[in-house]
Amino acid sequence: MRVPMGSWALFTALVLAVLAGAVGESRYGKFLRQHVDHPRTPVLAAHRYCETMLARRRVTAPGRPCKPSNTFVHTPAEDLVAACSQTPDAEGVHSTPTPMSLTACRLRGRNTQPPCTYRALQLQHHVRVACLDGLPVHLAGTHAPPQ
Repeated sequence: MRVPMGSWALFTALVLAVLAGAVGESRYGKFLRQHVDHPRTPVLAAHRYCETMLARRRVTAPGRPCKPSNTFVHTPAEDLVAACSQTPDAEGVHSTPTPMSLTACRLRGRNTQPPCTYRALQLQHHVRVACLDGLPVHLAGTHAPPQ
């Protein structure tokens, strides 16, 4: 039995579309990839944590400008999901009720072209997240606990 060429093209296009949807990253998945590192990943050179993790997690990539800053939270994802049940502030952002261990990565210097080098700060801060359908999808910032 011979199948018309147009049918194969349509079939191939449909399969590719389904596969693209299956491997597509959700906003929550992207949030986890870019911001959650629990437990904190040990790296051979501790002072290279940010460069290593940003490359490993595909936050920075060759040929793309360096991201000015990125924060990795070293707590289970469930704790950040729980923040979405907290009352949002006036901007619609939710804060974690307790401070969390995190690494704040800040680009060194003003050059945004690779190679990217970062300064890492270890902090205990509250984490602010924007949520969608009860899941964190954007890390909106952090703030120190009141003294």
